[in-house]
Amino acid sequence: MGLEQSAALVEAVLFLENEPVDASVLGRITGLNRGQVRAVIEELRRRYAEEAHGLEIAELGGGYTFVVKQRLWDMLKPRYGKRSEEKLSRAALETLSIIAYSQPVTRQEIESIRGVSADGMIKLLSSKNLIGEVGKKQVPGRPVQYGTTKEFLKTFRLASIADLPKLDELDAEKFE
Repeated sequence: MGLEQSAALVEAVLFLENEPVDASVLGRITGLNRGQVRAVIEELRRRYAEEAHGLEIAELGGGYTFVVKQRLWDMLKPRYGKRSEEKLSRAALETLSIIAYSQPVTRQEIESIRGVSADGMIKLLSSKNLIGEVGKKQVPGRPVQYGTTKEFLKTFRLASIADLPKLDELDAEKFE
């Protein structure tokens, strides 16, 4: 596969993903090796640096994503800023709900419930100050435990974690 086709493929993946995608995931999706992914990202960055484009590729939380160029963002933020900053993907909301209902919970426990890696979502939710480290589990290896923050309560207009909607029996079993 040539550079043009590889660039088009990576560009399409970045467009379709709601969250930043790291190089290893891009490689798995596209079949490119890590070096090829990095070369394609640099090529796309070069292309999007041209004045005619309103977007650029940024590295956020260890992954790549499209963002609005800063010179345009200043004009667009009054309309799109609040929505854009608060919007969470379905995967992020799923991870956040697991943490909220199961806290304190370790990354491994989150992954066993979701069935996929939680590293990216934990980084994203931490960067938005919706979750934080609340301690270490008293087991070998002492893994970090996560819980929700005051910002989480404020964002979701909850007085306390006890105000979360009650789960039905089937949902409650998933979080145990």
